[in-house]
Amino acid sequence: MKKLFTLKRIFYFFLISLSLSLLLLWYANHKIESNAVGKTFVMVDEVQHFKAGLLLGTSKMTKGGRLNVYYSKRIHAAAQLFLAGKLDYIIISGDNSKKTYDEPTDMKNDLVAAGIDSNKIYLDYAGFRTFDSMVRCKEIFSQDSVLVISQQFHNERAIYIGERSGMFVRGYNAADVSAAYGKWTMLREAFARVKFLVDFIIGTEHKFLGEKVVLGEPQTK
Repeated sequence: MKKLFTLKRIFYFFLISLSLSLLLLWYANHKIESNAVGKTFVMVDEVQHFKAGLLLGTSKMTKGGRLNVYYSKRIHAAAQLFLAGKLDYIIISGDNSKKTYDEPTDMKNDLVAAGIDSNKIYLDYAGFRTFDSMVRCKEIFSQDSVLVISQQFHNERAIYIGERSGMFVRGYNAADVSAAYGKWTMLREAFARVKFLVDFIIGTEHKFLGEKVVLGEPQTK
């Protein structure tokens, strides 16, 4: 009898925990998606002029050795915006935590190959998380207003983070990928939204800041 009572308690605890987790997951996604309504764009002509676009980094190659479709579509979107005169500068924020892994430099090289002047591109090597990228855009690059460039799901979270940091943020949605290709990314994104809300509530700080960078002046790594 006592064993049965213990099993019931475990079951109810599991059921309540699962329900709360699903509720938090729904709330985080609803909050971030609803906040971004009317703040992202898919047509270049719809976008107002910004001094800087913030291109959010991702790996160039997949673990299987193929070109990352998210990557190629973000490069295309950033090049479109710049060549259409919508941006004066592009800040690329990504992960360079290892010598053999350098998202910002890979992206810069491909943007230059697409016809963008390298002097108009600035690199943020410490964009380990979207939260870091947004905070550093304001604190290091002194941008209170920015156009974020990534896929829609990513832009929605970046807008929410940026606005909570006192920034004016809009998003340009790079073309998305197929549901089959992006299923694990979307699952990870759902939990990333929950993590950000929890971090925001408990006051988690960004990982690194550093010396300020002035757009229009030469940048040293």
